[in-house]
Amino acid sequence: MTKLRVGFIGLGNVGGQLAGNLLRHGVDLTVRDLDEGRVADFVSRGARSADSPRALAQGVDIVITCLPSPAISAAVMEAADGVLAGLAPGKIWLEMSTTDEAEARRLAALVTAQGSAAMDCPVSGGCHRAATGNISIFAGGPRESFERALPVLKILGQRILHTGDVGSASALKVLTNYLCTVHLVALAEALTVAKVAGLDLNTAYEAIRISSGNSFVHETESQVILNGSRDINFTMDLVIKDVGLFDALAQQHEVPLELSPLVLKIFKDAAQRFGAREFSPNIIRRYEEPCGVRVLGEGFPAQMVDDEPEVEGYEVVPRNRPGGKAAVKRS
Repeated sequence: MTKLRVGFIGLGNVGGQLAGNLLRHGVDLTVRDLDEGRVADFVSRGARSADSPRALAQGVDIVITCLPSPAISAAVMEAADGVLAGLAPGKIWLEMSTTDEAEARRLAALVTAQGSAAMDCPVSGGCHRAATGNISIFAGGPRESFERALPVLKILGQRILHTGDVGSASALKVLTNYLCTVHLVALAEALTVAKVAGLDLNTAYEAIRISSGNSFVHETESQVILNGSRDINFTMDLVIKDVGLFDALAQQHEVPLELSPLVLKIFKDAAQRFGAREFSPNIIRRYEEPCGVRVLGEGFPAQMVDDEPEVEGYEVVPRNRPGGKAAVKRS
């Protein structure tokens, strides 16, 4: 594993945690980011740096990109000194950004034209799980490419799902982010009603947690809401991007949605009021402020910390596939 040379472009909230896992596990790592301070931190811990995406791609076996938007990913890939200019037969590109499925397929075709393999591999589960290697990964692309990338994916995440062709992982990621956003808005409304109705908010949190109203979003984002920090390392502009991608996917396939456009409208309004870089759980301010309340509990953390034991990653097998009775395949 240590012989594999991996290049990582994009050391932001999620990318920095993912790249950190590779470094912790002794992977030969080269990094690049526009923030020189982030790069310097990785170099101080044993990583190399690259002068351009092209130089990074030339010097590694696997290139990983984890960037804020489809437009930025395209620029990093297609610039004169971009990743595509440094690819060659036998290399692998893993797109771990949250992107549009059509864009993932378009860039993948350019990669394969260079003789390299391409997969879209977005992650889900939050920065706290990215930090521990317990995040989930969707991986779209040929099975052969998936098998080649799996040793690295098993370091980056715990639950790894091969979703099918390139683009399928990106479509599933925006679908799951949409569902997350719907429940965040619903929780903001529910917790504000609980506050105004005079209910104890610590008790309300537990009532939701042990009931049919529970979700991953409640067990994470409700905690930072009730702490008051609202710090989940995810901002309103990113929510708008992700729900916008989901809404565009639905429109492309002529699915007449009602909730998706409404949720997008709610977040666009909040971003205009509170700022595009406001933490996404502060969507609750849209309900707190008209009621003149602050929705706060006692003893909740300011940031989420993953308390799940770190284990080696494994492939999740859908139940309708061969071997699916066990639900997972460990290897």
